[in-house]
Amino acid sequence: MGRHTKGDISYSCGLDAAVDVVGGKWKPLILWALHDGTYRFGELRRLVDGVTEKVLVQQLRELEADGIVHREVYGEVPPRVEYSLTPRGQALNTALTPLGEWGAAHMEWILDVKSGSRKVA
Repeated sequence: MGRHTKGDISYSCGLDAAVDVVGGKWKPLILWALHDGTYRFGELRRLVDGVTEKVLVQQLRELEADGIVHREVYGEVPPRVEYSLTPRGQALNTALTPLGEWGAAHMEWILDVKSGSRKVA
């Protein structure tokens, strides 16, 4: 595979690079919420259950900086801001779909293992 390096950033493989962009609990959930359209901040906050306003702002800024999310500011009073996926963000969301399907298919088993009611076999 080989290591890919640019400046201070280095990746050992494609998965390493992808996880750097989408890592953490909230980014995949934000991407999933944006999969079917454009949303304002308040709408996104309601769609991403449990996220705080501060964390959502931070994660959206990071996703925008990485070219995954587009932020559109309309010159209205009061200002209107909408978020949507860029083409690269749509492709990343498509790549995450099988992971979500795996999670849905194994959710009960995952809950059992994480709660300690089942041993990993």
